[in-house]
Amino acid sequence: MLTAVVGTIFIAAGAFWLSFTSLADLARRSGLGAEQAWTWPLIVDGIIVVATVAVVVLAGTQAAWYPWLLLFAGALISVAGNALHAILTATSEVPLVLAAAVAAVPPLVLLAITHLTSILTRHASKPAAVEADLEAASAVDMVADAPTQLQVVLDDALTEPVEAGPDGAAELRARGWSNRAIAQSLGVHPSTVGRWLQDHVAVGRQQNELTERN
Repeated sequence: MLTAVVGTIFIAAGAFWLSFTSLADLARRSGLGAEQAWTWPLIVDGIIVVATVAVVVLAGTQAAWYPWLLLFAGALISVAGNALHAILTATSEVPLVLAAAVAAVPPLVLLAITHLTSILTRHASKPAAVEADLEAASAVDMVADAPTQLQVVLDDALTEPVEAGPDGAAELRARGWSNRAIAQSLGVHPSTVGRWLQDHVAVGRQQNELTERN
C-alpha cells in the first residue's frame, strides 16, 4: 500500500510540473508578468488537486456536487490551456493535433492520479479505524461482563457447589442467579440454561398435577 501511495505521489508531481510549466508559459505569452505568471497554473491545477480530494471525502453526500463542478471546470481549463500552448509553440514538423493531444496528457493524468492517491490514502486509514473500534467494543464488553463475573465469583465462594445439569441450574436460579451467571458457572451456553429451566418448570407442573389428582 505504501509503495502504491508513494508511486502515485511521484506521478502526480511529474504531471503537475509538466502542466505547470506549460500553463505558466501560456500566461506569460498572454501578457502576465514573469512575477505573476506562475500563480495562474498554480490556481488552475491546484483546483484539480483540492477538488479531487474533496470529491473523495464528500462522496455520497449532497454537498459533493460543488467539488465535482470545480473539478470539471479546473480540468477543462487545464486541458484547454495545455493544448493551446502546444499549438502556439508547435513547429511545422509536428502536427498540431498531435501536439495538442500530447500536451493534454499531463493535466488528465494529474486528475486521475490525484483521485487515485486520495482513494488509496483513505483506504489505508480504514483498517486502523476498524481495529480501534474493535478494541473499544471489546473494552465495553469487558466492562459489561464485570458485574456478572463478580457475581459468579462471590456466589461460588459463599455457596456450596452444584452439579452441572437441569437440577443444578434450577437450584442456582432459585438462589437468584441470572441465566448468564448460571451458564458461566456450569460451563454451558445461556440458551442451554434457558432450555433446562423451561423443562424443569414443565416437569414441576406435571408433578403438581399428578399430586392434585391423587
